[in-house]
Amino acid sequence: MTLTTRRYTAADKQAYIALNLDWIEESFTLEQSDRDQLENLETTILAPGGQIIVAELDGQVVGTGAILPPHHEPQDGRKWMEIVKMAARKDLRGQGIGRAVLEALIAEGRSMAADAIWLETNNDLKAAIRLYERCGFQHLSGDDLWPTPYARCNVQMVLEL
Repeated sequence: MTLTTRRYTAADKQAYIALNLDWIEESFTLEQSDRDQLENLETTILAPGGQIIVAELDGQVVGTGAILPPHHEPQDGRKWMEIVKMAARKDLRGQGIGRAVLEALIAEGRSMAADAIWLETNNDLKAAIRLYERCGFQHLSGDDLWPTPYARCNVQMVLEL
Protein backbone atom coordinates (compact mmCIF):
# COMPACT_ATOMS: atom_id res chain seq x y z
CA MET A 1 0.00 0.00 0.00
CA THR A 2 1.47 3.30 -1.12
CA LEU A 3 0.28 6.68 0.12
CA THR A 4 0.63 9.54 -2.36
CA THR A 5 -0.56 13.13 -2.44
CA ARG A 6 -1.61 15.17 -5.42
CA ARG A 7 -3.64 18.19 -6.39
CA TYR A 8 -7.41 17.97 -6.46
CA THR A 9 -9.40 17.27 -9.62
CA ALA A 10 -13.15 17.66 -10.08
CA ALA A 11 -13.53 13.87 -9.78
CA ASP A 12 -12.43 14.17 -6.12
CA LYS A 13 -15.29 16.47 -5.06
CA GLN A 14 -17.55 13.85 -3.45
CA ALA A 15 -14.64 12.28 -1.54
CA TYR A 16 -13.54 15.75 -0.35
CA ILE A 17 -17.06 16.51 0.89
CA ALA A 18 -17.57 13.09 2.51
CA LEU A 19 -14.23 13.09 4.36
CA ASN A 20 -14.88 16.55 5.77
CA LEU A 21 -18.50 15.89 6.71
CA ASP A 22 -17.34 12.79 8.56
CA TRP A 23 -14.96 14.54 10.97
CA ILE A 24 -17.10 17.65 11.42
CA GLU A 25 -20.32 15.76 12.16
CA GLU A 26 -18.45 13.28 14.38
CA SER A 27 -17.67 15.91 17.02
CA PHE A 28 -19.24 19.21 15.99
CA THR A 29 -22.16 20.84 14.21
CA LEU A 30 -21.95 21.59 10.50
CA GLU A 31 -21.92 25.38 10.19
CA GLN A 32 -22.85 27.64 7.27
CA SER A 33 -19.17 28.42 6.66
CA ASP A 34 -18.58 24.66 6.29
CA ARG A 35 -21.44 24.31 3.84
CA ASP A 36 -20.11 27.19 1.76
CA GLN A 37 -16.59 25.71 1.55
CA LEU A 38 -17.79 22.18 0.84
CA GLU A 39 -20.64 22.80 -1.58
CA ASN A 40 -19.01 25.70 -3.42
CA LEU A 41 -15.33 24.77 -3.21
CA GLU A 42 -14.71 25.96 -6.76
CA THR A 43 -15.64 29.54 -5.82
CA THR A 44 -14.63 29.57 -2.12
CA ILE A 45 -11.29 27.75 -2.35
CA LEU A 46 -10.03 27.40 -5.92
CA ALA A 47 -11.17 30.66 -7.55
CA PRO A 48 -9.50 32.93 -4.93
CA GLY A 49 -6.18 31.22 -5.68
CA GLY A 50 -6.35 28.25 -3.34
CA GLN A 51 -5.45 24.63 -3.87
CA ILE A 52 -6.81 21.35 -2.53
CA ILE A 53 -4.56 18.38 -1.85
CA VAL A 54 -5.81 14.82 -1.72
CA ALA A 55 -4.05 11.77 -0.31
CA GLU A 56 -4.56 8.48 -2.12
CA LEU A 57 -3.98 4.97 -0.88
CA ASP A 58 -4.17 2.33 -3.60
CA GLY A 59 -6.19 4.66 -5.82
CA GLN A 60 -8.73 5.66 -3.15
CA VAL A 61 -8.92 9.19 -1.73
CA VAL A 62 -8.27 8.81 2.02
CA GLY A 63 -7.31 12.34 3.04
CA THR A 64 -7.66 15.93 2.02
CA GLY A 65 -6.90 19.52 2.92
CA ALA A 66 -6.98 22.95 1.34
CA ILE A 67 -4.85 26.09 1.37
CA LEU A 68 -6.17 29.47 0.27
CA PRO A 69 -5.93 33.18 0.93
CA PRO A 70 -7.22 33.76 4.47
CA HIS A 71 -10.74 34.89 5.32
CA HIS A 72 -9.15 37.66 7.43
CA GLU A 73 -6.65 39.86 5.64
CA PRO A 74 -3.82 40.82 8.00
CA GLN A 75 -2.50 44.33 7.56
CA ASP A 76 1.16 43.48 8.13
CA GLY A 77 2.24 43.57 4.48
CA ARG A 78 3.06 39.87 4.39
CA LYS A 79 1.44 37.21 2.21
CA TRP A 80 -0.63 34.86 4.35
CA MET A 81 -2.31 31.60 3.40
CA GLU A 82 -4.82 29.62 5.44
CA ILE A 83 -5.16 25.84 5.77
CA VAL A 84 -8.74 24.57 5.97
CA LYS A 85 -10.71 21.32 5.82
CA MET A 86 -8.01 18.80 6.68
CA ALA A 87 -9.44 15.30 6.96
CA ALA A 88 -8.33 11.67 6.97
CA ARG A 89 -10.53 8.64 6.61
CA LYS A 90 -11.63 7.61 10.10
CA ASP A 91 -10.44 4.00 9.95
CA LEU A 92 -6.99 5.09 8.74
CA ARG A 93 -6.27 7.94 11.16
CA GLY A 94 -2.88 7.83 12.85
CA GLN A 95 -1.16 6.30 9.82
CA GLY A 96 0.51 9.41 8.39
CA ILE A 97 -2.24 10.63 6.07
CA GLY A 98 -2.66 13.95 7.87
CA ARG A 99 1.10 14.55 7.92
CA ALA A 100 1.37 13.79 4.18
CA VAL A 101 -1.48 16.19 3.39
CA LEU A 102 -0.11 18.89 5.72
CA GLU A 103 3.39 18.65 4.25
CA ALA A 104 1.94 18.93 0.73
CA LEU A 105 -0.12 21.96 1.79
CA ILE A 106 2.95 23.64 3.31
CA ALA A 107 4.81 22.98 0.04
CA GLU A 108 1.91 24.58 -1.85
CA GLY A 109 2.12 27.58 0.48
CA ARG A 110 5.82 27.94 -0.25
CA SER A 111 5.18 27.67 -4.00
CA MET A 112 2.57 30.43 -3.61
CA ALA A 113 5.29 32.62 -2.03
CA ALA A 114 3.45 32.78 1.30
CA ASP A 115 5.27 34.34 4.25
CA ALA A 116 3.13 32.52 6.80
CA ILE A 117 0.39 29.89 7.01
CA TRP A 118 -2.44 30.28 9.51
CA LEU A 119 -4.99 27.73 10.68
CA GLU A 120 -7.62 27.28 13.31
CA THR A 121 -8.88 24.17 15.05
CA ASN A 122 -10.48 23.00 18.27
CA ASN A 123 -8.60 22.02 21.44
CA ASP A 124 -10.52 18.71 21.49
CA LEU A 125 -8.68 17.67 18.30
CA LYS A 126 -5.52 16.76 20.21
CA ALA A 127 -3.94 14.57 17.49
CA ALA A 128 -4.37 17.36 14.92
CA ILE A 129 -2.82 19.93 17.26
CA ARG A 130 0.16 17.62 17.94
CA LEU A 131 0.63 17.19 14.18
CA TYR A 132 0.57 20.95 13.61
CA GLU A 133 3.05 21.49 16.45
CA ARG A 134 5.40 18.80 15.09
CA CYS A 135 5.31 20.53 11.71
CA GLY A 136 6.35 23.85 13.25
CA PHE A 137 3.05 25.65 13.85
CA GLN A 138 3.01 27.95 16.88
CA HIS A 139 -0.05 28.78 18.99
CA LEU A 140 -1.48 32.30 18.80
CA SER A 141 -3.05 34.13 21.70
CA GLY A 142 -4.23 37.55 22.82
CA ASP A 143 -3.98 40.30 20.22
CA ASP A 144 -2.58 37.86 17.62
CA LEU A 145 -5.91 35.99 17.35
CA TRP A 146 -7.98 36.56 14.21
CA PRO A 147 -11.76 36.74 13.96
CA THR A 148 -13.22 33.33 13.12
CA PRO A 149 -16.32 32.35 11.14
CA TYR A 150 -16.59 29.09 13.15
CA ALA A 151 -18.18 28.61 16.56
CA ARG A 152 -16.10 25.44 17.15
CA CYS A 153 -12.68 27.02 16.58
CA ASN A 154 -10.87 27.94 19.78
CA VAL A 155 -7.24 27.33 18.79
CA GLN A 156 -5.31 29.35 16.19
CA MET A 157 -1.80 28.55 14.99
CA VAL A 158 0.73 29.96 12.56
CA LEU A 159 3.71 28.62 10.64
CA GLU A 160 6.27 31.25 9.62
CA LEU A 161 7.84 30.32 6.26
